[in-house]
Amino acid sequence: MAYTTIDDPELYFQTKLYTGNGSTQTITYDNTDADLDADMIWLKARNHAYSHQLFDTVRGTTALLNPEASDAEQTLSGITAFSTDSFAIGSDAGTNGSAKTFVAWCWKESATAGFDIVTYTGNGSGRTISHSLSAVPHLYIVKGRTYAENWMVYHHKNTSAPETDYLEMSLTVATADDNTRFNDTAPTSSVFSVGSGDGTNKDTYTYVAYLWSEKQGFSKFGSYTGNNDNGDGPFIYTGFRPAFLMCKKTGGTADWIIVDSKRDIGNVTENYLHASASDAETTFSTNRVNLLSNGFKLKGNSEQFNVATTYIYMAFAEAPFVNSNGVPCNAR
Repeated sequence: MAYTTIDDPELYFQTKLYTGNGSTQTITYDNTDADLDADMIWLKARNHAYSHQLFDTVRGTTALLNPEASDAEQTLSGITAFSTDSFAIGSDAGTNGSAKTFVAWCWKESATAGFDIVTYTGNGSGRTISHSLSAVPHLYIVKGRTYAENWMVYHHKNTSAPETDYLEMSLTVATADDNTRFNDTAPTSSVFSVGSGDGTNKDTYTYVAYLWSEKQGFSKFGSYTGNNDNGDGPFIYTGFRPAFLMCKKTGGTADWIIVDSKRDIGNVTENYLHASASDAETTFSTNRVNLLSNGFKLKGNSEQFNVATTYIYMAFAEAPFVNSNGVPCNAR
């Protein structure tokens, strides 16, 4: 059985839905008993093609990055305060457009939950950067702040030698091999490596890196092979009931696709957002992902998550399959 040290995942991750008012407002999480004090919030308008908006407490409340774009960091009155059980938003349309519906994915920085935010200044030469996970990171995403450059992704299941390869979250392209991204060097429990390239280490330019390490029953960063079966796709075991899932085809062109358990309240997800595009939410009646008590199952043959090739994914828990007291959870 899959036991966990995190019985309440909403202490470290929550999805929040809200409607904009075009002015200012405070958004309160649904589970205030968990006392989530988020350090990174990723927002997206659901019914409008506004850009994705990502903020964190390390860079500062109004420092904006757009996950689907190569744009440099901007100053914006998006999130104006991070608080326990809530966050405050300003009047910008991308985070608070009047009558627009939004989703916010919210993470707490914590070694317990395997999440760290690191900022650094590039030097143009291969090097290591310290992190505070006290565990080997399985996924990290690096973004240049002071100039336009795509988001560089290391995923430990990307290829058989993942330190030599990279994906770009702001593009739909396949995995590529380039030692200037991660210096062909695997991360350790204390450092990760960057190469000489502009995407991760341009001299004098500033960067932010978001790093995750798997925690049993709470997070999973894995891979799977699709079978192109529209009715009976593969089942992927995570050890928890997923609250958030993002997938990417590694061997060819396809969007990064995001589903979660709040925008679809049953086991079957039909509402998709693309991390690599500013498109409004898309609803599919046939290409679905079932979020189950211990993983997820694919029910369509979309290019984005189930043709006969390899995919990587990142997933976070709504509830562990079995908690620390041996009590199992059920499907929704």
